[in-house]
Amino acid sequence: MSNTEVVRALLAAYRNQDLAAADRLLAPDLAFTSPQDDHIDKAAYLDRCFPTADRFVSQEILRLADVGDDEVLLLYEYELHSGDRYRNAEHITVRDGRVAEVWVFFGGRV
Repeated sequence: MSNTEVVRALLAAYRNQDLAAADRLLAPDLAFTSPQDDHIDKAAYLDRCFPTADRFVSQEILRLADVGDDEVLLLYEYELHSGDRYRNAEHITVRDGRVAEVWVFFGGRV
């Protein structure tokens, strides 16, 4: 899989709450950072962040691009059950076919 295909597969695993697929796609030494999480490891990500997909009605990839040998930039828009829509951006490092690092940048309402 290409790096962008790995990211797409991980997003699909998240939306479908497919823990086995996510576990295969995440590197053992994953570092996940967002405004709410500072360099948490894979276990913490799977415990805290992964189970949150039910908050969303939809999630649409707006842009997904390779920007280096192991770097991917992702821009997506999502809708909550409240009807509010937001955009986030992520810088993702993919190594050996697995997501090794994620930096999430929260956007505002759309």
